[in-house]
Amino acid sequence: MPATTALRRTLAVIAALPLLTLAACGYGSEAKDDDTAKVADGAEKIDGLDSVRIGYFGNITHATPLVANQKGFFQKALGGTEAKYAVFNAGPSEIEALNSGSIDIGWIGPSPSINGYTKSGGKNLRIIGGSASGGVKLVVNPDRIKSLEDVKGKRIATPQLGNTQDVAFLNWIAEQGWKVDAQSGKGDVTVVRSDNKVTPDAYKSGSLDGAWVPEPTASKLVAEGGKVLLDESTLWPDQKFVITNIIVSQKFLKEHPKAVEAVLGASVDTNAWITAHPDEAKTAANEQLEKDSGKALPADVLDPAWKSIKLTDDPLASTLDAQAEHAVKAGLLEKPDLNGIYDLTLLNKVLKAKGKPAVDDAGLGVE
Repeated sequence: MPATTALRRTLAVIAALPLLTLAACGYGSEAKDDDTAKVADGAEKIDGLDSVRIGYFGNITHATPLVANQKGFFQKALGGTEAKYAVFNAGPSEIEALNSGSIDIGWIGPSPSINGYTKSGGKNLRIIGGSASGGVKLVVNPDRIKSLEDVKGKRIATPQLGNTQDVAFLNWIAEQGWKVDAQSGKGDVTVVRSDNKVTPDAYKSGSLDGAWVPEPTASKLVAEGGKVLLDESTLWPDQKFVITNIIVSQKFLKEHPKAVEAVLGASVDTNAWITAHPDEAKTAANEQLEKDSGKALPADVLDPAWKSIKLTDDPLASTLDAQAEHAVKAGLLEKPDLNGIYDLTLLNKVLKAKGKPAVDDAGLGVE
């Protein structure tokens, strides 16, 4: 294939698809507003703001904002400024909301962060903190697949072409020495792009042999009789890789640093509280999920999903850079310029004040 044709094809795919959407963290593209925050009477407004608008996904990988919303930790930190919430089902809609000013700060996955940053020429967002690591597994039908070698020749689902898990699976396939066309998903393994909300039913019907998916979809498959064949965390140094981080619009960061610092402080405190009160936190997260979506997770899904998510204030910047490189290797992304995607100044200020070690940006911070 001529180089110009290959480039045209790649650009067409990028234009036609939310290429690096974190479909794993959502089941659609609509936001739901939740203005239930209670402002303390007489409390001082931060930066003179009436409100700070916070976005997140109704998913267990967003445990930090789920718990902070449910327990009122964000509102406490913001004092007389109201904490308002928008709940999203997919990455593109949250990036769009950030770009339009509908939200100020958001919890989101690495791939839409990369996509949003590069598509704007580095002008729309900054990653300002970490939130969660892990929670991604290869779950298979144990009657059809008994070893990693058995994955060859099988039908394995990922959430979406070019999303975080799709890129990770394609990279793993390549490391086995197998060949798959990234665009069509055809080759030594058939990669089936399947929305997380339908994957469990497709697996149950027998049309899939397994899936490389995040929580809680992985635990839903296990509840249907699936077996965890591989936990993606085992493929990463120290078994850590970013699944959720915190972004802010550059305009809001520049104009309202005190508000951003307050939200980051609440995030760090929430992670510490969750670690100290895991059972109470799990209940709080599930209660907020029910408020946001109308449906709580059953215990046989919630319990294992909760255990597989590791909270972190560190955005694990080197792993985001590696994920971008994996997408480039798979032919799904032209090499991005991620310089300046991080600004961890306020996070490290918060961490220092709380006696915690500083985190680094892997050389991708603002100069």
